[in-house]
Amino acid sequence: MGLILDTNFIVTAEREARRGAATADAFLATHAQDDFYITFTIAGELACGQSASARTVWKRLIQPFSILPWSLDVSWQYGEIYRQLQTAGSLIGGNDLWIAAAALVHGFPVVTRNVDEFQRVPGLTVLSF
Repeated sequence: MGLILDTNFIVTAEREARRGAATADAFLATHAQDDFYITFTIAGELACGQSASARTVWKRLIQPFSILPWSLDVSWQYGEIYRQLQTAGSLIGGNDLWIAAAALVHGFPVVTRNVDEFQRVPGLTVLSF
């Protein structure tokens, strides 16, 4: 199965690698048979971080993962989610909408600490770590 690792997962894993903590590693170990992905949006969010302000550091962060690209289907799904959540009065952030849209198009769960926001998206499977 494929899993999309949200930005907060990648950031947590990077911090834990420096501190010796293992929350992210433990999650990865229990899902060793899965394929891990990030979206084009997550790659962009990681590029915004101060710790990845050097392109070489940013490339090291994203290198282990396949990046799910933008597509017409992802754009359409984004619009569908936006309309549903706007009607319900429960919109989520724009970048999280893109992540959710990619996840639904590809049929992958999102692994995140931002469970409350992603769970607003109908049909999206969300895993906490």
